[in-house]
Amino acid sequence: MATDPEHTEEMGEGDEEIVTSSQLLRRPDLLAALQAAPFKGPLAPFGGIRVLPPNVKRRVKALKKIQLEATPLEAKFYEEVHALEIKYHQLYLPFYEKRSEIVSGKHEPNADECDFPSDDEKDELADELQTKVKIEDAAKENESEMPDAESGIPEFWLTIFKNVALLNEMVQPHDEPILKHLQDIKVEFLKADPMGFILEFHFSPNEYFTNTVLTKTYHMSCVPDEANPFSFEGPEIFKCFGCKIDWNKGKNVTVKTVKKRQKHKISGCSRALAKTVQNDSFFNFFNPPQVPDDQEAELDSETQELLTSDFEIGHYIRERIVPRAVLFYTGEALEEEEDDFDEDEEDEEAEEEEDDEEEEDDEIEEVGRGGGGGKKQLRAKKPLKNGQQPSECNQQ
Repeated sequence: MATDPEHTEEMGEGDEEIVTSSQLLRRPDLLAALQAAPFKGPLAPFGGIRVLPPNVKRRVKALKKIQLEATPLEAKFYEEVHALEIKYHQLYLPFYEKRSEIVSGKHEPNADECDFPSDDEKDELADELQTKVKIEDAAKENESEMPDAESGIPEFWLTIFKNVALLNEMVQPHDEPILKHLQDIKVEFLKADPMGFILEFHFSPNEYFTNTVLTKTYHMSCVPDEANPFSFEGPEIFKCFGCKIDWNKGKNVTVKTVKKRQKHKISGCSRALAKTVQNDSFFNFFNPPQVPDDQEAELDSETQELLTSDFEIGHYIRERIVPRAVLFYTGEALEEEEDDFDEDEEDEEAEEEEDDEEEEDDEIEEVGRGGGGGKKQLRAKKPLKNGQQPSECNQQ
């Protein structure tokens, strides 16, 4: 920050700081730079809040106290949002049950229940009658040649898993025969103590395990962190639990046997040893890393990365896939998300171009003033919050 040389030569360090503070309020360009700079506490560019006059600093502290006092109210708001979500989830259940019965083949929809125009039929309505009749006749001939499924919608959930990139990368070839038996995914909400939800994966009888339901439980916290209350943004997943899978003998796809040859140090003879190791599988999803009860305990980077990914997947299944399953089966939900993602990318690219132009202008100005360019700060990804979408996708 520039000061008058004639005056600064006669002033001590304290006097110079007072001049700097008063100049800041009279220099909109410096004040704007201060507001735009990444805040790092007392060592922020231009000194952060330290360079403000004492009376202004007192007012800022008052604002921060108001913000802190409002935080419990924000937490209460999110608690009521969760309660409202539970209430409407109960109203959705009959629709989910109908969907499950049709997918599993327990219910065959009648003509009225199937009265929904497909995209092709919507296009036909705009065509001439003669063209419409030809298309319908051709469609009937094709349908007669195609074998009809015995009941339900085969591989409904497996198809969804294959369509969604977030899940597809988890599914291995040896998982697919098992996931063909997946008949439904249901959500059960935990009201409080702690707040959270349970994912229930319902399977038809199969040769792989005896469980009919596999569960994954997620616990969420809606309490501001005492050490950093201003970081609170709503409910946050902080822990998850899987379940024990009762595998039939020789059918556990989460482990594999590898053979190693061990050589005796003295005799030189070698022998074959079999060792069981973990195998890549979707069903490792039901055996997540354990989180210590002490929330202050630090996790290693690998465990933290696994948990963050797990939280994203669980949240995405609950928030997106379960309510809109048929649209993920047909791929329509994916097209919508791709469109949204493309729009976001375009917006980000436009913002980046603007930022680049601004940075170029700043560099030109700084070179003219003899200053150096600043470094852009990248923020670490925060744990997934209630209502957020995972990045991909984003992956809460």
